[in-house]
Amino acid sequence: MADSNFIDYVRIFCASGHGGAGSSHLHRAKYIPKGGPDGGDGGRGGHIILRANPQFWTLIHLKYRKVVRAENGAPGGAALCKGKQGEDIILDVPVGTVVKDGDTGEELFEMVTPGQEKILCTGGRGGLGNNNFKSATNQTPRYAQPGEEGTEGWFILELKVLADVGLVGFPNAGKSTFLASVTSAKPKIANYPFTTLEPNLGIVKYYDDKSFVIADIPGIIEGASEGKGIGLRFLRHIERNSVLLFMVSAEEESILDSYRTLLSELKKYNPELLAKQRVLAVTKCDLIDDRRRSEIKRHLPRKIPCFMISSVVGEGLSELKDGLWEALNAEI
Repeated sequence: MADSNFIDYVRIFCASGHGGAGSSHLHRAKYIPKGGPDGGDGGRGGHIILRANPQFWTLIHLKYRKVVRAENGAPGGAALCKGKQGEDIILDVPVGTVVKDGDTGEELFEMVTPGQEKILCTGGRGGLGNNNFKSATNQTPRYAQPGEEGTEGWFILELKVLADVGLVGFPNAGKSTFLASVTSAKPKIANYPFTTLEPNLGIVKYYDDKSFVIADIPGIIEGASEGKGIGLRFLRHIERNSVLLFMVSAEEESILDSYRTLLSELKKYNPELLAKQRVLAVTKCDLIDDRRRSEIKRHLPRKIPCFMISSVVGEGLSELKDGLWEALNAEI
């Protein structure tokens, strides 16, 4: 697969800064030969912070940045001078980024709100200077705390595209053509499988200045949940969608069997996906005759809204948009 600007998975090593050591200095000045302790505290080590930035849509800026280290805190000084704090490092990530432990794969947290900030690695605390340890029985302590070590580890950042509607279908089912017809998105379109190699987003304008976002997910093949084809790489993007729009070409031998195959792949990957609202669109209806239309309608799934559409001639698109809007606003 050719290199793409859309990178939705990176593994990076992050290390926060160590805290600076506290000072064990004793005050000395003219006419004050035995001044008390005046060692300052060490500075905190720098944090590594993730920030959800809505201007970012890919993790490509982190693809080649394998190691991220924050600055150490400076040691404390005389005259109660506190050491300088290590500079924090802020890593901008797209909204929808999931952070996992790089060794165990355990999910740590998600970045789902624009502007959200989360400390990935906490900087070590600075050590206390000897001034903090003076007492009535120990007026000149000659010791101070060392700074705490920072934290470090490998982390996995995965992007799950945020969209209201996710398109689910086999390669060459007409998903990209549909997206181009109802939004201003310009996905690559051609009459061969796997034209779409990365998710495409488009905004559908609805009535009264309302709108919703559609994500065109690369085509799923049977066995995608086991890693076949390129489907597994993108199945996680569907987890973010509120409504799943299944798209099956009218050229398929059995619309119902194709729909069930897609549903089976989603269930194998994550059974929770079946709880989402579903809509079915039979695409490329301009290529079939009335007899085939009637046959398809008799065998459509009964429990979900179904639409016959043609993105090329605009057939059924308004009705489908109405159905999607109704599904988005339905109470589950």
